[in-house]
Amino acid sequence: MIKKTLLFLMTIFFATISYGQTKTNLLTIGKSEQLHSRILKEDRTINVYIPADYQLQDTISYPVIYVLDGGIEEDWLHIAGTVHFNTQPWIARFPRSIVVGIEGNTRRKDFTFPVDNIDFIEKEGFQKSSFPQYGGSEKYINFIEQELQPYINQKYRTTTKKTIIGESLAGLLTTEILLNRPYLFNDYIIVSPSLWWGEQILLKNAEQLLEQNLKKKVNVYVGAPNKEEDIKMFQEAESLYHVLKSNKDIHSVFDYMPEETHATVIHQAVYNAFKKLYPKTTYSP
Repeated sequence: MIKKTLLFLMTIFFATISYGQTKTNLLTIGKSEQLHSRILKEDRTINVYIPADYQLQDTISYPVIYVLDGGIEEDWLHIAGTVHFNTQPWIARFPRSIVVGIEGNTRRKDFTFPVDNIDFIEKEGFQKSSFPQYGGSEKYINFIEQELQPYINQKYRTTTKKTIIGESLAGLLTTEILLNRPYLFNDYIIVSPSLWWGEQILLKNAEQLLEQNLKKKVNVYVGAPNKEEDIKMFQEAESLYHVLKSNKDIHSVFDYMPEETHATVIHQAVYNAFKKLYPKTTYSP
């Protein structure tokens, strides 16, 4: 009797092990890479999503979408999912694309340009101590232009079509790139940008900078959440849009989302941006 009971228990045990082994699968959406930057003098984590049909032996090349605040716990994961959805063959809103997320290290330093002093920060409701480092945007943009983009272009098959996505302080940086180095990207998705930095000096100089630097056509989406949360930030985003729409080389879209807050707006804004910048799909019911 004891032997039969032991045999029965051993049968259940091994069956359980076998079941566990055959039912375990890993889901992979992308990969993380460490890229050393000589310009920034540090390592950067780069998260990369590539289309499911990307094959090393193919000759197909892909547009690249760059995500600031692109860490796993930041915006990269859900934006990669949105890109995956919009590029499914039954939707085909835009071509299958590579999504590159730049994980944030010291975003308040990386995404802000130099200013003479930071007295204005307290007027915006922040403590000066919350910005222990700032003013590093030029180096960060150099990193994108001189190191990151060449690295991605060399390692992956890419086209010349490039998109950048930034929200809040990352939206400030995205705006700075648009105004100072617009040749770096074709499409700019700017969400709830922190144009208050430097007492709106970037916004004040926007028209002049575009006239000076913009030499090609670009698409720009500007998204803003509920204005009752921060009327000043809404007005700044709206003012940026008015500057953009007056430029003949810019196809611009302004998107007001009253049901979203500054904390929730990024996901809906990016989805809306893809719909508005690429309104047609190949889907046919």
